[in-house]
Amino acid sequence: MTTLPLTGGCQCGAIRYAVHAEPTNPHICHCRMCQKAVGSIFAPYTGVRRDDFKLTRGSLQTFMSSPVSERGFCSRCGTPLTFRYLDVDRISFTIGSLDEPERVKPAAQYSVESRVSWFHELAGLPDNRTEDLIPPDWLARIKSRQHPDHDTDDWNPPEQPE
Repeated sequence: MTTLPLTGGCQCGAIRYAVHAEPTNPHICHCRMCQKAVGSIFAPYTGVRRDDFKLTRGSLQTFMSSPVSERGFCSRCGTPLTFRYLDVDRISFTIGSLDEPERVKPAAQYSVESRVSWFHELAGLPDNRTEDLIPPDWLARIKSRQHPDHDTDDWNPPEQPE
């Protein structure tokens, strides 16, 4: 059982949400629409009834990815956040947008006919820590503009270079 509510949000912090029920159907989707929607080779989702998903800051921009479904994202930073079928009382959200994504483990894979052929080889790739790849002087210059992985009382958007 997961401690509720679960919270999450977009990369810049303009959108925050809380989930007030145990998420169900945690999965990875390999369909081509999900691949393009999240810009990756798969999309990890879980979901709840719509009433159990509450935006606590901001509002979603949506894209109708098909005649029967829409995807929600942050219009400021572009983070993909939700997927929902229009005629179903359920909303799915990206596991990676949770403040603690480790708490929701995928239990199934869908649309495997679109899975990239080398997906199963990923676990065998060499592991590298960030500090082993990036020189210390570069690491010192990297300053994250991402919102922290927790709720804040206010939102101050990060300044963007011109």
